[in-house]
Amino acid sequence: MQTKLLVGSSKGLVIYNNFGSELKIISVQFEGLPISMVYVDERTNTWWVAVSHRHWGEKLHRSQDEGNHWQEVEVPNYNNYQYAPGKVASLKKIWMMQHAGVDRPEELWLGTEPGGLFYSNNNGNKFHMVESLWNHPSRQDPKQWFGAGKDYPFIHSIVLDPRDSNHLFVGVSCAGVFETQDGGKNWQAKNTGLVAAYLPNPNAEIGHDPHRILLCPKHPDVLWQQNHCGIFKSTDSGEIWEDISGQSGFPKYGFALAIDEHDPLTAWVVPAHSDEQRIPVDLKVVVCKTTDGGKNWITLSRGLPDSNAFDLVLRHSFVKKGNTLAFGTNNGNLYLSDDEGNSWKVISQNLAMINYLTLA
Repeated sequence: MQTKLLVGSSKGLVIYNNFGSELKIISVQFEGLPISMVYVDERTNTWWVAVSHRHWGEKLHRSQDEGNHWQEVEVPNYNNYQYAPGKVASLKKIWMMQHAGVDRPEELWLGTEPGGLFYSNNNGNKFHMVESLWNHPSRQDPKQWFGAGKDYPFIHSIVLDPRDSNHLFVGVSCAGVFETQDGGKNWQAKNTGLVAAYLPNPNAEIGHDPHRILLCPKHPDVLWQQNHCGIFKSTDSGEIWEDISGQSGFPKYGFALAIDEHDPLTAWVVPAHSDEQRIPVDLKVVVCKTTDGGKNWITLSRGLPDSNAFDLVLRHSFVKKGNTLAFGTNNGNLYLSDDEGNSWKVISQNLAMINYLTLA
């Protein structure tokens, strides 16, 4: 497996290292504090962590020596931007970071709540609001962008086309998928084929709730999303989305998604019962896998709890690199597979709620 596993929990950043066939904790950073984001910039191996202080709000830190030393950097400022007429926005949470391309070594994207996308051209020393998305016509109607189980919309997925650094997708809960082909100057909604069953018009252009969006690096026209209303795939760069949920309705609902880096037809999800209950189906923790683009799904459960389990896997708590898959749960349980999900082993059952996983 990969060398390090970074676990962002509600009580700190837990760093695991691989010693032979065993993962061991080598350090705990930001002890006792909720971690809302963990990101490793693959271009520079810079580690980024967002911390949600209960009293001091969001804080952003980076490390250039794999967590031995941390530097606090300035968080994005909403200044006087209004999320509704007469209502000034303020930073509630940092959800997502993504580098802006190998050809732009100092540039970063940042997704936040209440629905602001920010950009930095100096390695995160300063972030600026992407006004073109904030001022998108659909964003200016508060009824079209709205909170998904929260008071505000939030940007949780930022997907970069490896062929073209100007080509980017973002996922907004609740609004949907938006695409830019000119580096953020202009944005188009890309929600055709999605279903928002909770809206009066389930096929509305805006108002969808993607939980997680990923792009296949070797086949960048193929996008996957675990949505509030099912599992969807696009083979034409988001122009049309196809519902590929299990034919029997399982798997369908969930938050977490992992896809193969090379094979555009292979993906994994960790299903939940429903948006009302948010527990495992039949109280069994399972991972579902497809190798044919969602036509068929198989259930992988070897080594996972098969009864009386109440675990939910959050949207950023499922990761894949190579043959290694790992996921963490809201109950602090951490599982790992070194054979693409065919078998699982328990890494810990003593952590706090797991919000974020990253393999470094």
